Amino acid sequence: MPPRFQEPYCSAGCPVEAALGLIGGKWKGIALYHLLGGTLRFSELRRRIPGVTQRMLTTQLRELEADGLILRVVYPQVPPRVEYSLSVKGRTLEPVILALKTWGEEHARTPVSAAAPEAAA
Repeated sequence: MPPRFQEPYCSAGCPVEAALGLIGGKWKGIALYHLLGGTLRFSELRRRIPGVTQRMLTTQLRELEADGLILRVVYPQVPPRVEYSLSVKGRTLEPVILALKTWGEEHARTPVSAAAPEAAA
């Protein structure tokens, strides 16, 4: 049986809040997941994340870079080539990201009929 937590087990400023603050955001986790496979150019990352705008992806990547989770390399050529990769600190998130992926595969793909039985009626 898992240990029981005493209330409050995560108040403002706790490590869970800090971690979610770093990787929270609609596109950050997805970008980190794709970077697990290695270095990617901006355009390739954008292709792998359908639905994200260029501006939003740029913002999220800048935040990840500022937090030390990814590295950004700009090659001085025309047109400019920008590549992203996980930093050493970012690489430590691999087990967390893979655990989230596993959890999502097991729990997040609930059929519509099971998620909203009233909609099926």
